[in-house]
Amino acid sequence: MTKLFASALMGVVALTLATAATAMTKETRATYNAAVDKATANYKMARGMCDSLHGNDKNVCVEEAKAVEKRAKADAKAHYKHTRKAWTAARIAAADADYSVAKAKCGGRSGNDKNVCVEEAKAVHTKAVGEAKADKKVSDARVEAREDTREADYKVAAQKCDALSGADKDACVSAAKAKFGQ
Repeated sequence: MTKLFASALMGVVALTLATAATAMTKETRATYNAAVDKATANYKMARGMCDSLHGNDKNVCVEEAKAVEKRAKADAKAHYKHTRKAWTAARIAAADADYSVAKAKCGGRSGNDKNVCVEEAKAVHTKAVGEAKADKKVSDARVEAREDTREADYKVAAQKCDALSGADKDACVSAAKAKFGQ
């Protein structure tokens, strides 16, 4: 790929990633749709730059354009849904996109060199997907532990309230419920 096309494509990538990273809070449906439309438009522009290339350079260029679009759309969806599941899916989509680009780059090789390249790409992909899934499990476990701790702390506070009677007990139980979100 020529340096001109590579630098133009990297400019589109940087613009797309900067746009996707601007909003770190939950987005509205309109913002989500705008981000998806922008990702599609950026893909079409980047894809158009690939038309003058030939052979493996063109394949790599097209895969890079698709990868940028896939990452941007997955990030937009994660921002819109704002759940651990959506963030994990975005990380997996990015790993899939990177894997597609890596396989395309391997297409220009032959023989054992190509086989090694594909296996390396597959290993990187497997690692990235595994880390995304593991991080989600760790996050889920931490949330569950916090909930269990809060429940146990509430039970202790409620037990302390049993020593009281009447209005004092009612106030103690109400305070414990408010403190521990019960």
